[in-house]
Amino acid sequence: MSAGYQALTEKEKQTLRLIVRGHDAKSMARHLGLSIHTVNERLRDARRKLEVSSSREAARLLLDTEGGDPENSVDKRMGEAAAIGAVTQPAAPDTGRRRARGAAWIIAGVVVMSVLLTILALAALPQTASAPDSTSATAPAEAEVVRAARDWLALHDEGRWREGWNATTDSFRKLNTVERWTEVAEKVRPPLGAVISRTVMSQESVPAPPAGVEVVKFRTSFANKADAVETVSLAREGGTWKVVGIYID
Repeated sequence: MSAGYQALTEKEKQTLRLIVRGHDAKSMARHLGLSIHTVNERLRDARRKLEVSSSREAARLLLDTEGGDPENSVDKRMGEAAAIGAVTQPAAPDTGRRRARGAAWIIAGVVVMSVLLTILALAALPQTASAPDSTSATAPAEAEVVRAARDWLALHDEGRWREGWNATTDSFRKLNTVERWTEVAEKVRPPLGAVISRTVMSQESVPAPPAGVEVVKFRTSFANKADAVETVSLAREGGTWKVVGIYID
């Protein structure tokens, strides 16, 4: 793995880190301002160098090698707005396109991250994820985490920023004061408008350190954004599910 890791280019590492954060080829291409073909070429070269057959496995090996260290696992490019958290900042042309399209709300957690976009970010760390089995013994827990994600989003639908902040993990709150959180949330959430509908799309279990993360996706229709996907990442803390990240696209 060491030789394979050393052979990876920074662009290939950057692309693998986006897989760790839950991106697929299409969203990576959009995030980086590249074609899907270019993204797939990077992933193919990374798999070859790491001698694995799966891009997710390559991303996991990269994370293991970098030790989950925020200083190693994110790109160092910083954005205009002050934020705390972890998502790779895209180059300027891509940022312009994202702003032109509307709001992409990214709030990311401390699982492996510490950079920002133009809005406050704290992001989860999806790497390998399997679809939940509705017949498994874990179904009640899965329902509980979905409810926790939905309840947290409802707090922000109502502008209850402090209560939402209180329902995040200790690591999140250490990186973000309630005042800073409120300032950014007020800039990002109200422009989306009222929620028309919110439907669960999927739930995924991610073996991220220290104790795993659950990633819940909703398809949401806002008054000012008809077809959005809200991705909420949660970790178990103190016997309850706490939010470590959100991404709205």
